[in-house]
Amino acid sequence: MRIPTAIKLHKASKTLELEYAPDERYVLSAEFLRVHSPSAEVQGHGNPVLQHGKLGVGLERIEPAGQYALKLCFDDGHDSGLFTWEYLEQLALNQEQLWNDYLAELHRQGKSRDPAESVVKLML
Repeated sequence: MRIPTAIKLHKASKTLELEYAPDERYVLSAEFLRVHSPSAEVQGHGNPVLQHGKLGVGLERIEPAGQYALKLCFDDGHDSGLFTWEYLEQLALNQEQLWNDYLAELHRQGKSRDPAESVVKLML
């Protein structure tokens, strides 16, 4: 398990930057983090619930959770689930594959990243 040497919340770009070494830095979008939240709401107690309509979600703040994790507070009200150092590193290292898998699952289920499209489909 590695702990980042620097953690930066960039509200304007809606990203979280994790630095592990001067030449090892990862930038994770708030949307990516939100749809991969380790919370029971998202992980569904072993049966993950596809998150959709999260395009544009941001991070309001980050809070330490002991010495082992971060609590991420999103501007859509989601703030449950603790992102352990190990989980954050796995998200960072596997970001491209996880994102591609997420986009494929959205497509397969006929869902959208755009919250406006989710509302329109519900109204139809």
